[in-house]
Amino acid sequence: MDADAILDRRRLKRRLVFWRVVAAVAVMALLALGVGKYVSRDDSHVARLSIDGFISEDPERGEAIENLVDRDDVAAVIVRINSPGGTTTGSEQIYQGLRRVAAEKPVVAVIGTIGTSGGYIVAIAADHIIARETSLTGSIGVLFQTAEFTGLLDKLGIQPITLKSSPLKGQPSPLEPVTDDVRKALDVLLKDSFAWFSGLVRDRRKLDAATLKEATDGRVFSGRQAMKLDLIDALGGERAARRWLDENHEISEDLETRNVRWGEEAGLLARTLDTVSGKLFKNERLTLDGLLSVWQP
Repeated sequence: MDADAILDRRRLKRRLVFWRVVAAVAVMALLALGVGKYVSRDDSHVARLSIDGFISEDPERGEAIENLVDRDDVAAVIVRINSPGGTTTGSEQIYQGLRRVAAEKPVVAVIGTIGTSGGYIVAIAADHIIARETSLTGSIGVLFQTAEFTGLLDKLGIQPITLKSSPLKGQPSPLEPVTDDVRKALDVLLKDSFAWFSGLVRDRRKLDAATLKEATDGRVFSGRQAMKLDLIDALGGERAARRWLDENHEISEDLETRNVRWGEEAGLLARTLDTVSGKLFKNERLTLDGLLSVWQP
């Protein structure tokens, strides 16, 4: 092949590379337009915050909730809950954030399949709670779970050695028998957290002593049962939530609803993938540290 032919081929390759880059940029621009409704912050809308699965502390989610407080384009917030609960601290984080939002704009909770324990803590942060007739809610309480392997270790001929500064340090431990003092210390801790949880339910739902006692015995309730105990306000789904916002706060049912996103989900690439394929790359971080407020059938 002569020199001119080689030069022509190189020029052709450079042109192809250039136009491929232009095409790629054009495609990304079109995709960005397709998710423009997530990028725009100028027009009013109803924000949808989804709380799904196990609840643990999440700084990025907490920041996303706090950002709703001063967002002039957010007319109201719908909290969609499908969670059995999680850590009490993780649920408290969402509760406190939503109460700050509710001080500025209407917040309504919609319980889907399940909204128990910590999931119900999230729900009572709202001004109005809706659930399906067969939704599961309740399970109001806290628990602490551990295991003891001392009998197994004895059979295996293993003698654990633990050095500590005081008898209750590092207790309960699977390597030591649970003493009466340990049980008493845990009981005080659980009662304190339960008093906090039940106090929230009493104050937010305006329950009398008899109803509060029945509602906080740890059992789960269907939506129909929860209505009778005043744990929720209405039966239905998101349509009922929009109707409530329209009738009580003059927020039109025609106003667009947009999802609240945080972490990796908040990025343009993730939003693009969500629009195109309906899937997002997620980095779920679950922890079982701390007290739990979770329903475990």
